[in-house]
Amino acid sequence: MTPFELAAILLAGVAAGTINTVVGSGTLVTFPTLLAFGVPPVTANVSNNIGLVPGSISGAIGYRRELRGQRARALRLGLASLLGGAAGAVALLLLPEDAFSAIVPVLIALGVVLVVVQPVLARRVAARHERAGTERPARARWVWPAVLGTGVYGGYFGAAQGVLLMGVLGLGVDDDVQRLNALKNVLAAIVNAVAGLVFVVAADVDWRIVAVLAVGSTIGGQLGARVGRRLPPWALRGVIAVVGVVALVALLLG
Repeated sequence: MTPFELAAILLAGVAAGTINTVVGSGTLVTFPTLLAFGVPPVTANVSNNIGLVPGSISGAIGYRRELRGQRARALRLGLASLLGGAAGAVALLLLPEDAFSAIVPVLIALGVVLVVVQPVLARRVAARHERAGTERPARARWVWPAVLGTGVYGGYFGAAQGVLLMGVLGLGVDDDVQRLNALKNVLAAIVNAVAGLVFVVAADVDWRIVAVLAVGSTIGGQLGARVGRRLPPWALRGVIAVVGVVALVALLLG
């Protein structure tokens, strides 16, 4: 790769780390960037997944204040994320590359839709917590299997995994939205880490890409935790949606 391409991947990693911490759709930035530089889809996916693991951990550490008192919840739901992430990674490796190429446009389209409709999810979550102000509802039993399913999705591809997790947690767990966002970062980090371990053992990884994305996403994770809440959400959603649509068109025409 040329120095320009490596620099672009580094910046994409910073953007992805920031966006993953705040919104949860950073793969829609990094994955299309790698495809644009001619990286094969499956290699791009596994290298991207491993490279973003440090960013997920960085974002979780940045939200450590909001994680206080959530140890039991994080352990319980973290098991679901671990199992789901491993299953999704194995599915990626077992299914033929043609299947991945056919499925990825659908997943990118789904990710874009999830990002666009996130304000609707956020309003519903806020309304739910407002209604719960005088009466604490019982913990929803469907949350654990829903987190498991989200983990499978994240281990296989992962675009908008964070948005899916926030939708599940917001509707099924009675807690402050910022605390749920912190928990989301932990669960996403678990999914990415376990999938990354599977890929290291059994997949074709481009370690140059991994190293550059790791540096960028780690920086982005800290930026997201510190200043991401001040960024206009509509601007982040707009950038992600545009990048996702461009990637979708490129894949369909290619």
